[in-house]
Formats: sequence, structure tokens, C-alpha cells
Amino acid sequence: MEVGHDAIRSLPVHPASTNPDMRRVAVAELTAFVDRVMQGAGCSPEQAAIVAEILVAADHRGVHSHGVNRLEMYVNELLNKEIDPKGEPEIVSQTDAVACVDGHNGVGMPVAKFCMELAIEKAKKHGVGWVVCRGANHYGIAGYYAMMASKQGMMGMSFTNTSPVVFPSRSAKPALGTNPISLAAPSTDPSDPFVLDMATSAVAIGKVEYKHRQGVQVPDGWGVDKTGTVTQEPEQILNGGGLLPLGGIEETSGYKGFGLAMMVEIFCGILAGADYATNIPPWRQGRGRAANLGQCFICVDPAAFGGGFPERMSDLMHTVRHLPSTSPSSSSDSSSSSSNSKPVLSPGDPEKAWETLYSREGIALHKNLIEALQHVATRVSVDPLVVMT
Repeated sequence: MEVGHDAIRSLPVHPASTNPDMRRVAVAELTAFVDRVMQGAGCSPEQAAIVAEILVAADHRGVHSHGVNRLEMYVNELLNKEIDPKGEPEIVSQTDAVACVDGHNGVGMPVAKFCMELAIEKAKKHGVGWVVCRGANHYGIAGYYAMMASKQGMMGMSFTNTSPVVFPSRSAKPALGTNPISLAAPSTDPSDPFVLDMATSAVAIGKVEYKHRQGVQVPDGWGVDKTGTVTQEPEQILNGGGLLPLGGIEETSGYKGFGLAMMVEIFCGILAGADYATNIPPWRQGRGRAANLGQCFICVDPAAFGGGFPERMSDLMHTVRHLPSTSPSSSSDSSSSSSNSKPVLSPGDPEKAWETLYSREGIALHKNLIEALQHVATRVSVDPLVVMT
């Protein structure tokens, strides 16, 4: 894989090597832990296995906002009967290439995986598959579903709306979710797809939660307090405040992120007939009813447009990765051609690098998160997480 060495070189050493508050957990142990917790909370073995795979995939890729940081929320929703573990996805309408699915308030990941598998099946037969889902729940990282398609040589896209935590440009209250977009596309190397997975807000709300667990401030421009004033305090963002759109305030193009979030809302809430915008229950509060999120899954077979797609995709990523760098990796004076410069990366490269690092040395989790996970295990009467260091 072309990216391996350069992407790893651009990353810091393992977080547990430099931060005494970080711990290491083996990938297999974390997966087994999530599996037993979800079963303890009422999921079937099949559902629990899917949730464990997707949650740990997020942490494995360094996307800790959507990894086991989310486990406590899922357990709470199951124990509070806000999610129905018996809810199964149902196709309510379809044609050769499109379908609408009702998730019946089932567990988010299994429902979403069903939808993407349906889109892939349609794309194999008809060149494109477009599936929307209502009655859905939080489904983890959008990129997981997009990559399901790229692993089969096709382009995958995934979108979801979420609870209103983002302040649209000029708004004094939150009205839209983080509404992520994802695209995965195959190259000539099956282990090196293009993977874009991003929120349409400045960051995902989980990144603020993760900073809050660590007891540190967030960077300027991530979020606002309840008055709409920019703040770096996670507590103010999470309690009555919210996030800024991608781009930040209006003067720095936040209206573009706002527009992208509206696009996702149309693909998901509006098209699927789910709840949308302020109709979705608030985040981090006992909602007392189904979330009824809307989601969208698209698969496209590039072969339907003629040959050569993987080769052109590889060439595009190669071109980007070999652009001269202006970012030195250390304080030493280095030119753009120096081995001391951080390489230009293609979307998805940092996540591939974290996968390599964490596979070798264990996934890094903050001690406060470990403590919360152990508490969750106690609540559902399963064995605790085994930590490496």
C-alpha cells in the first residue's frame, strides 16, 4: 500500500507513550467487550456482533468520537426502551434501483448494514442502488457503510441526519445535526481505497464529548454557548450550546457547511419520510420516544460507466500524495522535498495509519473513558474490559 510509510511518519507516537492518562486495549478485547455489553443490554448475539464490529472499527481508525465513546449512550437507550432490539428493517417500497426501508426503531448498526447491503445488491444488477431509511437510530461512522461498497469494487456513499446541535449561520438556536457525508471509492489496491468521512459541522459532537472526558478545552471555532457566542469550553457547548457549521462563522464560510447539512437533511429526513431538523429529539437527553432518524445509502458500479476507474482513482491519490509539502514534521528547517516534511495526505490516509499503529500496539483510550466503560459493564452484569497498560 503506497500510503503506509508516509502516513505513519506524519503521525505522533502512540498516545499512551506520551500521555500518562491514556491506556492501551487490544482490538480483539475491545470487540469482545462491546459484544458482551450489548448482549447484556438486550441485543441478540447477531446484533451485538455487528455493533461491536462497527464501534471498534471507529476507534481502530482513530475516530474516537464514534467508537466506544458511544457505548454508554446505546446501553442507556436500550435500557430506557428508546430503541427496540426486536425492531427489524422492512422494505416498504422499491424499484429495480431504489428502495425505502423502515428501520422500525431497531438497533442502528444492523439496520444500516441491511440498507447498504440492499444498495450494493441493486448496484450489482442495475449499476446503481439508492436506499433511504426512516425509523433509524445512530449508526456509528458513516464511512463504514461506504467502505462496504468499495470492498466490492464499487463506490459507496452514506449519509445520516442527527439531533439538532448545529447553529445555522445567523441562527440563535441549533436546528440541524452534524449530518455527515461519506464517499469510498476503490483503487487498484484493495487495501487502499479513497475514503472521505466528514461531518458537515466544524467537528462531530463526539469530539467535544471526548475532550470533555479528558477535561480539556476544544479548539476555537468548534462550538458556541447557549447565546451563540463562540466558546472553547466543552461544558458550555454540550449544555445548551452547540456546534458551528463546517467553515465556522459566516465570515469564514460557515454558510457552506450549513448548505451541505441541508443537502444531507434532504437526502435523509425529507426523502425517507423521517424526522428532520428540530423535529428530531434533542441530543444527550432522555428523549422518551423513537429518534426516527433518516439515512441514505448509495452504491454505484463504476464499471457501468466504462473501464479504468480504479486506475484513474489510484493516479489521483498518487498525484495528491506526491505534491510538495509546506508542513515540516519538526522544528528543524526543512524544505518541501525534505524527508522531514509531513506528506500531503489523501482523505482516509490518517485513518489507515491509525489502523496500522493500533493493530500493532493496541487502541489508545483515555482513563476516564475506561472508567466509564467499566461502569457500563457493571450495570449490565458482564465481565469488565481488560486493559493492556
